Amino acid sequence: MRVAAFTSYDSPSDIEVQTHADPTPERGEAVVAVHAASLNHRDLWKLKDERRTDRQELPFVPGSDLAGIVERTGEGVTGVEEGDRVVLCPLRTCGTCRFCREGPENVCSHYDIYDGAFAERVTVDADRLVVLPDSVGFAAAAALPVAYMTAYRMLARGNATVDDRVFVPGATGGVGLAAVQLANLIGAETIGTSSSGEKLARVERAGLTHAVQTGAPEEMHAAVEAIGEVDVTINHLGGPFTRVGVDVLRRGGRMVVCGRTAGRYPDFDARDLYLGHKRIIGSTLGTQTDLERLVAYVADGRLRPVVGKQYQLAGTREAFDDMADRQLVGKLVVRPHE
Repeated sequence: MRVAAFTSYDSPSDIEVQTHADPTPERGEAVVAVHAASLNHRDLWKLKDERRTDRQELPFVPGSDLAGIVERTGEGVTGVEEGDRVVLCPLRTCGTCRFCREGPENVCSHYDIYDGAFAERVTVDADRLVVLPDSVGFAAAAALPVAYMTAYRMLARGNATVDDRVFVPGATGGVGLAAVQLANLIGAETIGTSSSGEKLARVERAGLTHAVQTGAPEEMHAAVEAIGEVDVTINHLGGPFTRVGVDVLRRGGRMVVCGRTAGRYPDFDARDLYLGHKRIIGSTLGTQTDLERLVAYVADGRLRPVVGKQYQLAGTREAFDDMADRQLVGKLVVRPHE
C-alpha cells in the first residue's frame, strides 16, 4: 500500500509517498481503507518540531482524521464489520485511570491522539470507529474529528447557549470556523476575526454574524467592545489574544482555551478576572460521543463541514504547503484512493 510519510523534519519537501506493507488486524482492531484524511495544525507542528516525534520513528506517517471503509476485522470485534463506512475517533486513552473511569474520557491522564491517516490502509482500534450513514460523505466525515470535536467540546465547556454572544479570534482556522458553525447551530451570535477580508468573507458565508478584519489585539479589543459584551470566548490562539478574550467578557463570562499558536505564555489582568467573576477553562479534543453527535448533525443537514481543497495522496506535500501558507479556509483533505 502507499503512504505519505515524513522522511525528516526540515520542510514539506521531506514528505514522500512510499510503499509499505499492508496492515493486518490484531485482536480488537480493524483495517480501514482510507477514502479521506484531513490535515490539522498538529500535523504541521510535528513536521516543524522534531521534539514532537522521535527521530527513530522516521519515516513517520502523520494524520489523525480519517474516514473510509472497513476491509478486515480482528478477533473479538463486534461493533463494526467488513463493508461498513466509518470515521475514526482519534482519541487514545488508557481506559483505567481515574479520569477515564469518571469521565469525560478526553481528560485521560495518558491522553494521546492517533497518527497514521495519510495512507491507503490503516489499522485502528475497532471500538474507536463510528459508523457513517450513507448521507455523510467521506470528505465531510474526515473533516470532523479534531477541529469540530474540539470546537464542540469547547462550546460545551463554556456553557454556550441560545442568544449568547460567542467571540472567536482567528475564526478562519479549523477550530475557529468549526466554532462559528456550531455556535450558530445552537442559536448563538458570533464575532470572528481575521487579518484577511477574503477569508472572513468565506466564514461569513458559513454563518458568521460579525466579521472583524484585524490581527492587532488592540484593534480587535475595540471592535469587539463596540459590538457588545461577550458571553464566551473560544480561544485556540493563545498569546496576546488571551488578554483580549478575557477583557471583552461580560461579568461572569467564560473563556475556553485549546491552543497556543500565537504564544505559550499569555498575560491578562488578574484583577479583572477575579472582580469580574470570569472563568478561564482548558479543553482538549472531545469524546467519541461528541463525534457521534457531529455525524448526526451532518446526516440531518444541520451541519456542513467546510472543505477548502482536496488532494490525491501524491499531493500531500502540496497540502502541507497550503496549510503553512494559511491562504485557504476550510479543511484540507487528502483522498488516498483517488
